[in-house]
Amino acid sequence: MKRYLIPLILFLTTIVTTLFAGALQQGIDLFKEPLRFWEGYPFSLSIMTILLGHEMGHYYASKIHKTKATLPYFIPAPSIIGTFGAFIKMKSPILTRKALIDIGATGPLVGFILSVIASVMGLKMSKVIPMTGQEEFFTLGDSILFYLLVKLTIGDIPAGYDVLLHSVAFAGWIGLFVTSMNLIPIGQLDGGHIAYALFGRWHFYITRICLLSIAVTGILYWNGWLVWGLLLLFLGIDHPPILFWESSLSKSRKIIGIVSFIIFILTFTPMPFKF
Repeated sequence: MKRYLIPLILFLTTIVTTLFAGALQQGIDLFKEPLRFWEGYPFSLSIMTILLGHEMGHYYASKIHKTKATLPYFIPAPSIIGTFGAFIKMKSPILTRKALIDIGATGPLVGFILSVIASVMGLKMSKVIPMTGQEEFFTLGDSILFYLLVKLTIGDIPAGYDVLLHSVAFAGWIGLFVTSMNLIPIGQLDGGHIAYALFGRWHFYITRICLLSIAVTGILYWNGWLVWGLLLLFLGIDHPPILFWESSLSKSRKIIGIVSFIIFILTFTPMPFKF
């Protein structure tokens, strides 16, 4: 029972915090009208679906490969998105390259698809507004993919105008950003699992090149990447060896690995947040 109780409590609590976050995004003053928190459901439903899809992708891939894993643990937070994300914990080692690819890639691929759907739906409900130059706006950076989605969904944005994202589109943007962070080929991130399965000992060099790139990006664009790089360094940037090293991977799994890194490039945002 305890196995289900804690994940369920955290899941329900995160629904509440993301509802509050979604309501605040709509400009609702929750101090004056606290009962209107439920109006944040478009954002809450979108972000919770994306995060749940990502983690359940990992969970079911783990089940298929007989790797013990916990149910998803959601992390509620008093923040602009109401959560610090979610994670599952592996209770037994991942034994094969095939399992590494499947477990590492399934979560980001599911999360990516759900994020694209949310982004497109939300962009159709978003507004193009004039920028007077006198307000201070909190703006989101564009990845290659999100820039293309805006172009395809809304079209060209006139000079002096910008897109005011609907909360569903904001959830999609967050989902794409989380996907890119998880697919960085370092340590035991999802991208680290995939890189180790594909390249073996070359993972050692790939990890260090990527960590250096994150540091440079943090200096040139967004300091948050420096914090992320330090956290990864603290958690460990190398990958533990696996028990069974198959001589070769199937073509389909190599394609999955390559597609995962293409998604990483398309969703990576050098400067995610700015004023």
